[in-house]
Amino acid sequence: MKRKILFLGESYRADAITWMKGLKEFGDFEIITWELQTSNNQRFKRILEYFFAPISIRKIIKKEKPDMVIAERTTSYGFLAALSGSKTIAIAQQGRTDLWPEGSVLYPFKKFIQKYAFKKAHLIHAWGPVMAVHMKATGVDMNKVLILPKGIDLSLFTPSINNSNKIEAIVTRSLQPEYRHDSILKAFGILNQKGIDFSLTIVGDGNRLQFLKDLAITLQIESKVIFTGRIPNTELPKLLQQSNIYISMPITEGVSASLFEAMACNCFPVVSDIPGNQSWIKHRENGQLITIDDTEMLANELIWCFENPQLRNEAIIRNRKFVEENANYDINMKIISEKYHELLDSK
Repeated sequence: MKRKILFLGESYRADAITWMKGLKEFGDFEIITWELQTSNNQRFKRILEYFFAPISIRKIIKKEKPDMVIAERTTSYGFLAALSGSKTIAIAQQGRTDLWPEGSVLYPFKKFIQKYAFKKAHLIHAWGPVMAVHMKATGVDMNKVLILPKGIDLSLFTPSINNSNKIEAIVTRSLQPEYRHDSILKAFGILNQKGIDFSLTIVGDGNRLQFLKDLAITLQIESKVIFTGRIPNTELPKLLQQSNIYISMPITEGVSASLFEAMACNCFPVVSDIPGNQSWIKHRENGQLITIDDTEMLANELIWCFENPQLRNEAIIRNRKFVEENANYDINMKIISEKYHELLDSK
């Protein structure tokens, strides 16, 4: 009999797809999904739907009889998993704390429901060390925590050497304000004024697309910036392999699969100096850490890394090895799947 899992979360997200695909592939699980149908823009309607969600979920459980429930985000779907009445529950913390934004009126409420979700879960995923720090501080029973990224498919994201004599940078994060694409463009505006040649590929879509295209024109770098728009995930490895520098400037970060993908394809990482990135990158050793919104520093560090090709080449070899040892999807998803079977066998 195939074991069945009910997944609570946004099933269209790349992260969720990776997780479910791995469980099917390496754990031979059957997976059914449930998610909120109301969009984030309809705030009141969504809260109302969330309020009645436990009833919908219990109905599915009664009908489908899943062996376990898994959920992403400890403050939303994770809480719903905790209320599901399932005998086996695994939840994953997606961000550094999941308690975001910190100034929100809902902050105390989120803290309360997260604590409840942590208590009820039988297994808690920390996709990286930065998440475990928060869990420990919150008083989570660390025996329940599995610190392991889902990993990336190393047969798709393969290394390639870019011998270009100019900066060929790539950004693969969603075009939302918190990823600070504007400060990346401004840094390239500085490089342009200094007469440094480059190409910059901005992958993906988001509500800042038009704003960023206009900014590139204002900075007079539009001929050197390529906006690909949304692309199928299968196109991504090729774009990474054609680049030599990966840039990502989020203001908050859990564990970035995008960073691992870039490291696997031999892109030198230039990322924001925040805890989620500090777990993997040491400044001027295997990448660079840049103060958030410091466009001058970003521009100067891009020049520095370009003037130090030997360090860059040593770093990309080390980074590929690191990803092979720590973020290999085939190995990590097998461990996660086995852990689920163990949990179910112990019940």
